[in-house]
Amino acid sequence: MPEAPRPRIAEGTLVVTGDPEADRLLNTNPLALMIGMLLDQQIPIERAFAGPFRLAQRLDGTLDAARIAAMDPEELVATAAQKPAVHRFPAMMGRRIHKLCEHLVDEYEGDPESLWADADDAEVLYKRLLALPGYGPVKARILMSILAKRFDCQPSGWEAIAGAFASEDLRSVADLGDPGALGRLREKRRSEKRRSGKPRAE
Repeated sequence: MPEAPRPRIAEGTLVVTGDPEADRLLNTNPLALMIGMLLDQQIPIERAFAGPFRLAQRLDGTLDAARIAAMDPEELVATAAQKPAVHRFPAMMGRRIHKLCEHLVDEYEGDPESLWADADDAEVLYKRLLALPGYGPVKARILMSILAKRFDCQPSGWEAIAGAFASEDLRSVADLGDPGALGRLREKRRSEKRRSGKPRAE
């Protein structure tokens, strides 16, 4: 199975993919977590967060930002597109993963965890997350909530920045900490959709 460096902060408690090995990678490898969050759009949550494990399997069992950044982007696209593809749009996401890893090499010497390991202030962390290629305000807030709720990384003021995602209600992947949580989140979203009459992505 893919190897993962031991984190400097607490090991995570995410239960999201339905595959214990894929979940373990998310909970022990910071790059896997960041890639999973990157992939989390236009596909089911569990497929998005299983993507890093599939990618690691095709990269000799490891996920390393420096190694990925050094790859030809189209080689990474081909790797991401192998069946089962890591996303419904593997070319676009393969290039985004490559840009993400380039950013981590340029700004953090290839150490993804250093992005948050020394961030004692939530404003600092939020700015760093927003600067990640492929991330916007929602992804940045959700990842901040994942770090706070699942990795015990709670910089001062994180609740105010995370907003609704900081609540104890089921709102996002940050709230998936047991095998039944994803089903409850989907049911909650279906109920909200019925009440509003507006479609909502899974």
